[in-house]
Amino acid sequence: MTIVRLGYVAMSVELQNASPSQTMTFAQFEKIKDREAAIRKLERIAISNLENSLRLLKHNAGNQIHFFRLSSRLIPLANHQDLLDWDYITPLMDTLRKLANYIKEHLARIDFHPDHFVVLNTPDKEILRNSLKTLAMHKALLKGMEIDTEHRCVLHVGGGYNDKEKALELFIHNWAYISPSIQKMIMLENDDTTFTVKDTLYLCEKLGVPMVFDYHHHLANHEENDWVTDWERIVATWSHSPLPVKMHISSPRSEKDFRAHADTIDPQMFLDFLHQIKGTVPEIHCMIEAKQKDAALFQLAKDLQGNEGVTWIDQSSFIIE
Repeated sequence: MTIVRLGYVAMSVELQNASPSQTMTFAQFEKIKDREAAIRKLERIAISNLENSLRLLKHNAGNQIHFFRLSSRLIPLANHQDLLDWDYITPLMDTLRKLANYIKEHLARIDFHPDHFVVLNTPDKEILRNSLKTLAMHKALLKGMEIDTEHRCVLHVGGGYNDKEKALELFIHNWAYISPSIQKMIMLENDDTTFTVKDTLYLCEKLGVPMVFDYHHHLANHEENDWVTDWERIVATWSHSPLPVKMHISSPRSEKDFRAHADTIDPQMFLDFLHQIKGTVPEIHCMIEAKQKDAALFQLAKDLQGNEGVTWIDQSSFIIE
């Protein structure tokens, strides 16, 4: 038997007016003649995003959801080259403490998935520098929320650059330039176009990084269709983590548009996965990556009701036997 906990990504389709990703472009920033006034506006947007994140966490607690991915767009323009003198964390500390208190009270697993422009195997030093700045922002937010930073940021391996083997070695080369505190935050995920489960496992095992298995990505991009033979190795990458194994679940929008995410999760596809791995880990956290966000989670829970071998613990957690 294995305990399964469901989570969802960044925002709710059920909770109105609670976007955690409100933003301001740099062009809009420049139109405000008073620079200090423009910065204060950025701070108000960031505070609003954090307050909406707290609303989302309360929504999750009310629905017994214990696992959530925060938006990576909480602080607009945080790393813009013309705003490097902006101390964006200090004005947010009161709101971050409210989040910290709520997270501690409700024991939620919180993490991030920084945007695709965070690339650690890049040959471009400026892109690497900006990627590390973005990860440092995530670290500052985690610390402000008093969350242990270990294994909280999921990343893809990066670009293939027309030579996948070289790209993998470039990741290892660049890893040496990354501070241990940032290294400690990172988990790696197999992607749907370039780096397969085996590619990602190669890096995770070599660098001591947990691997987040994305089932849908594997179906879209694999060397061998049988992922089960690698499951034991995937689980082993989590052996030094304080957190349970994490995976991503989504369903193809269609056969023609296979890589795109559907609105909801195919329950049979998910059950097929769970029946393959049940008993191999005591607990697994499954992040739903579906267009309908929390509504997809509620629908999946409804679809799984009454299935043989599924015993519900609460509204988003069950035992698979």
